Parts: sequence; C-alpha cells; structure tokens
Amino acid sequence: MAGKRRAVIAVVAVAAAVLVVVLCVTVPALRRSLATFGHLNWAWLPLALLAESGSMAAFARNQRHLLKIGGASLALRDTVAIAYAGNALSVSLPLVGTGVGTAFTYRQFRRKGADTASISWALTVGGVVSSLSFAALMTIGALLSDSQGAAALGFLAAAANALPMLAILAALRFTPVRRALNRLASALVRLSRRLFQRPRGEAEHAFEDLLTRIGGLKATPRQYGLAFLHAMRNWAADCMCLVCAIAASGGPVPWHGLLLAYCLGVTAGSAGLTPGGVGVVEATLAAALVAAGLPADRAVPAVLLYRLISLWFVIAIGGTIAATTRRRTPPQTRDAQPAHGTAQNPTKQG
Repeated sequence: MAGKRRAVIAVVAVAAAVLVVVLCVTVPALRRSLATFGHLNWAWLPLALLAESGSMAAFARNQRHLLKIGGASLALRDTVAIAYAGNALSVSLPLVGTGVGTAFTYRQFRRKGADTASISWALTVGGVVSSLSFAALMTIGALLSDSQGAAALGFLAAAANALPMLAILAALRFTPVRRALNRLASALVRLSRRLFQRPRGEAEHAFEDLLTRIGGLKATPRQYGLAFLHAMRNWAADCMCLVCAIAASGGPVPWHGLLLAYCLGVTAGSAGLTPGGVGVVEATLAAALVAAGLPADRAVPAVLLYRLISLWFVIAIGGTIAATTRRRTPPQTRDAQPAHGTAQNPTKQG
C-alpha cells in the first residue's frame, strides 16, 4: 500500500512539474491568445457544434449497431442519450470515472432490454474498432506530415491496446479456453464466498453461460466494416470540430499536420493524468498545432474553443441526462453491476 502511495505521489509530482514548465514557456503566448479569444469569428460556432454532435451520433450509432448484432434492438435516441451520459461520467470523475461510466452504460443498456453477453461483446468490440480506426487516422496524419516514425509508433500503440481484446474474443470461441476461464472464475467465487459470504446463488454457472453466449456471438465482415466506418466518423467529426475552431480563430488551417496534431492531443488525453485530460490535452494540442505552422496566438484560442465544445459542452449535456436518468431509475435497477467482461471505457474517444 505504501509503495502504491509513493508511486501515485511521484506520478502527480511529475505531472505537476510538466504543467508548470508548460505554463512558464507558454505564458506570453497565452496572454496574446486570450486577447484573440475575444475576437473569434463566432459564425463558425454552429458548425463546430454540429460537427461535435455528429461525432457523438456516430459513437452512439456504433454502439447501437453492435448491440443489434447481439440481438438487442435499441432506439437511436436512447443510445445517443446513454452515449452522452456515459461519456460525461467517464471523463469528469477523477480516478473512478471509467468504471462509473461503464457501469452506468451497462445498467442503461440492461434497462433497454439488452442482455449481459450482448453488452459485454458490444463494448469490447467497440473498443477494438475504435482503437483500430484511430490507428488508421494517426497513420494517415503522420504520412501527410512526412513523419514515418510517428505513423509506425501510432499504429503500434493502438495495436497494443486492441490486440489483447482481440485475443480475448478469439479465445472465447474455443471450448478449452472457456473451460479454463470458468475454472478460474469458480475459484475466485469460492474465495470471495469464504472471505465476504458473497456472491450468493449459482454464480459459477452464470459466468459459464455468459462466456458461452459471448463466444457464440459472431459478425459478418460487412458488419465489422460498418462498425469501423462509424468509429472513423466519430474521430473525423471530432477533428472537424477542431477545424471549425481554428477557422473561428482566424488562423490558417495547417492541413498537412492537422491530423497528426489532433491524434497527439487525443493520445495525451488518454493517459488519464487529469479528468478529461484537462490541461494536458490543451498544452499538447496547442504545441502540436504550432509545430504544424499555426501561429501561437491563434492556436491557443482555437484549442480552447475546441475543448469548450468537445469536452465541456458534452459534459454539460451528458451530466444533465445522467442526473435525470438517475432520478428515474428504479432502485432495483441501480444495484445491477456490469459483468466481468465489460471492461471498455464507454467514451466517444475510447
């Protein structure tokens, strides 16, 4: 426990030091940028909001598509509402945000009639497809900026995140692997019962049934391709929100380095140093845009406007939906917990 505490303190100290250095270096540009922020071309604001709404819609459509493969049919308005709320919880709560967002998404899908196996499979496959589409986008961006090393690094990083989940999905299709996982789960259940007298009932058989159900779910190449397309639309629409923000700042859009800068910003935010990547994403994305050729006094207000829409606007909508849903959720539904296989972060930028 003491070792973990020291590690956390060390990580926080390093992150704080990095932020201090970034602030010291960028204070002059920040002052000029704040003055520019008051003179933005607000005619681009509706287009930026439309692009971000399209990103969330693509994310929700992908979840709905994958759930449908598992036999669950949800209305689009329900999946969109769940996507906003789950994303808001995931990015706004420190440390536990991912778990809370996943549990919320699971419970809401269960309320709409989806079974545990379908939800677990949909969230896992959604994470895999999102990682692969992001790898493709980063590779394209790196090639456009003539950075072959960054292209290879981006693909390997995304593949490292996706391959374990792909391996799990493949392994579940083989009976010996399912039996081994079930034996492990049964041992853990017995240990939990000895220590905590929980869970009760036939938990071992329920887990075996869940593994069998997940292993039996299959999709055609066309269905996987459509999921990949939805995931790519999610990233592309979010990037278009950034383009509108740059145009609103009055700066020239650095097309040759835009995709790579955007991907670097998303990657920095996924490190989880701060809730929603606040501070980290802004500093990384602004620096990458400046390196791509955008003047600093235009890059910072553009990034601030982009984050105002892509983070805070989405959190405001999702938080309102989550609070309203919480009040309407029956007590017995609130106690439901996601299955062990539901491990994906249900954010639009997973």
